[in-house]
Amino acid sequence: MFLVFCGTPRFAVPTLEKLVEVGHSVPLVVTQPDRPRGRGMEMAISPVKDAAIRLGIAVLQPPTIKTNAEFRDRLAAIGPDAIIVVGYGRIIPQWMIDLPRFGNLNLHASLLPKYRGAAPIQWAIANGESVTGVTTMRIDAGLDTGDVLMQREIPIGPEDTTETLSPKLAFLGADLMVETLRGLETGQVRPTPQDHSRATLAPILKKEDGRMDFTRSAKDLFNRLRAFQPWPGAFTIFKGKTLQVHRAQPVQHTIKLTPGTVAVEGTKLFLGCGEDTALELIEIQLEGKRRMTAQEFISGYRPQPGDHLGQ
Repeated sequence: MFLVFCGTPRFAVPTLEKLVEVGHSVPLVVTQPDRPRGRGMEMAISPVKDAAIRLGIAVLQPPTIKTNAEFRDRLAAIGPDAIIVVGYGRIIPQWMIDLPRFGNLNLHASLLPKYRGAAPIQWAIANGESVTGVTTMRIDAGLDTGDVLMQREIPIGPEDTTETLSPKLAFLGADLMVETLRGLETGQVRPTPQDHSRATLAPILKKEDGRMDFTRSAKDLFNRLRAFQPWPGAFTIFKGKTLQVHRAQPVQHTIKLTPGTVAVEGTKLFLGCGEDTALELIEIQLEGKRRMTAQEFISGYRPQPGDHLGQ
C-alpha cells in the first residue's frame, strides 16, 4: 500500500520499521516538532524522526494540522491508501480522516474499549491487570472510540513495569498493523463498533499520580510503582524532604504497622500500608542524594520506629 505514517514516541518506531520491511511504500513521515530536552535544553528530535531519517523517508513536522492548508495539500498530493497513526500526539481532523480510502488506522496499546486515552500501559499496570494487549482501530472524531479492526492479547508479568511492557506491546502492535492492512486489502478484516458501555479511561499522567497514598494496600502501591516508571515514579516525604521509592515489594509482616509508619528490622525497612499490609522498601533516594539500598538509608539516616512518611 501507499502509506503516510504519523507518530512521535519510541513505541511507534517498530510499526514504521515493519511497514517498510514488508514492502509498503511510505513516502512521508509526520511527527511532532523538535523540542528542547534535558538539563541543557538542547533541541532533540523524536524517535520516529530519527527512524525516518535512518530509513531515508521524508519528514514533515507541522506545528498545527487542523487548518494547515499547506499540510493538507501535501497529503492530498500523495493520495495515500491509509494514514497510519501511532502515538502522534495530535487530534486528527475530519479532513484527514476522510482522505484515504482505508481511513486513518491507529495502533492503541490496550484492548479497547478498556483504557482509552494517553496512558493505557501505565493504567493497566496500576490497576493490577494481568492481561493487556494492542488494538488496531479506524480513527473517528472521538477519543479512541473508532471501530476495532484487530486485537492481540499479552500477559502482564508480576514484575513488569511500563518500561518492560512497552517494547513488548510495540513489537506485537507492529505485526498486528501489518496483518490489519493485509486483511483490509483482502476484505477479511471488518470494522467492529466498540461497546462504549464497557469503556474505561487512561488519562495522561500527572506528577501527583506518583505521590504515595498509604491508605492504599501494599499491592496497590506496588502496582502503581511498577506502572509509573520512569515518570512520575513513586514518592513521599521523609522529614520534610522528597523520598523517591525505586524498588519495593509487598510482604507479610507480623507486626501491624499504621499506614505511613516505618519499621526497621536489621538491614530491612518496612512501611505500613492500608488494609493491614506492608511494603518492604528496597531501593530509595532522598532529595539531592544518590539512589541507595535500604541498608544504606538505615545506616545514614537512622529512621526510628514510628517515624512517619508523607509529612
